[in-house]
Amino acid sequence: MDTTRPLTRPTPSTTTIRQTSSGRNPQPPGEHPPGRRTAYLDNLRIALIMLVVAHHAAQAYGPADWWYVEDQRGSGALAAFSTLNGTFFMSLFFFVSACFVPASVDRRGVAAFVRGRLRRLGVPFLAGTITIIPVLLYVYYLVYRDQPALSFPQYYADVFLGLGERPADWTGPIWPDLQFGHLWFIQNLLVYCLLYVLARKLGDGVRRLRRTEGHRVLPVPGHRALVCFTLAVAATTFALRVAYPLDEWVPLAEFIQTEPARLAQYAAFFAAGILAHRHGWLTAIPARTGYVWLAGGVAGSLLLFAAGGTGAFWYGTGGLTVQAALWAVYETFLCTALCLGLLTLFRERLNHEGPVLGSLAGSAFTVYIVHLPIVVAFQFALSPLDPAPLTAWVLVTAAAIALSFPLAGRLRRLPGFRAVL
Repeated sequence: MDTTRPLTRPTPSTTTIRQTSSGRNPQPPGEHPPGRRTAYLDNLRIALIMLVVAHHAAQAYGPADWWYVEDQRGSGALAAFSTLNGTFFMSLFFFVSACFVPASVDRRGVAAFVRGRLRRLGVPFLAGTITIIPVLLYVYYLVYRDQPALSFPQYYADVFLGLGERPADWTGPIWPDLQFGHLWFIQNLLVYCLLYVLARKLGDGVRRLRRTEGHRVLPVPGHRALVCFTLAVAATTFALRVAYPLDEWVPLAEFIQTEPARLAQYAAFFAAGILAHRHGWLTAIPARTGYVWLAGGVAGSLLLFAAGGTGAFWYGTGGLTVQAALWAVYETFLCTALCLGLLTLFRERLNHEGPVLGSLAGSAFTVYIVHLPIVVAFQFALSPLDPAPLTAWVLVTAAAIALSFPLAGRLRRLPGFRAVL
């Protein structure tokens, strides 16, 4: 999946925890409950943000999606890599981000929580939308569009904002060029946080009317519950894809960019993160259960690579077909299996901390925002050399990771940036 897609066709992730076990402040969505060792979640977030960089580095050399750099040689392995990422990694971001949202609301109160989310999610989203995204699209306009050359201010007003007249031979994918790119995740996460607050207020009102207090503790999900959850999400996903196939992006309320084909997964895993916090599932789910699902996720991933990742069965399906139903089940199984499996693996094997990991975790959210122009710049720089796709991907991934984290660390030390990043 390409996570920076325009609203109406393929393009393209990350924020999780505000107060980490290392005492840093990398992420907006919530805080750690006191006395609970959760360094593994910081480490998982570091791995996921690096996966986001690698995913975007692959976009020019693998899937046949819209991307800022075109006409590069492709690789079936990178296409499969992109498809596999699309099955789970953004859902896992939503899950981990949601895990500690309730604790933040409990401690700070609704009003302070909402103000904090608007500042720490809304401000970066708006700032990136009016700076990073139009610059990337302006370069694309100059290099790939057969349109008259414009200065950046002209482009920004006439084409990006759409204040000018639409050219008769405009090739899209949308008009105007205004889109949110990879920042869609930050916007969607903010919406989910606000919806959680609304649902919580409504729930508190219902409990007051019924004169009941507290929350009923739900049992730790076992294999049967996990299978039922997977099938329910898959069924909803299939129903949505009857009208909205994979990689079709639409604006909700003319502003909120979303991919309906994955909406059920994202919303379900955000809700699961809320429940996991409320009922202590993160620490209570047995390691054996997690490892069984991890083994299934790895086996399913290998099957995806063996099939090439981009055949008619594997990618881009939708509509009322048996093929679309099978893919919805398969994709959702991979999502549940890899999310649960990776959470278990990091909890059991990678639950340690240190100054280097703390620094990386502290910069993860900022890396999500700033990495994309670095990736695209390296892809453009390598383009005249025409390297093999896998070679180009490795070089772009390594260089972008090596530059994004130090840049993020410097930005977070600038006056005024710390409160937002």
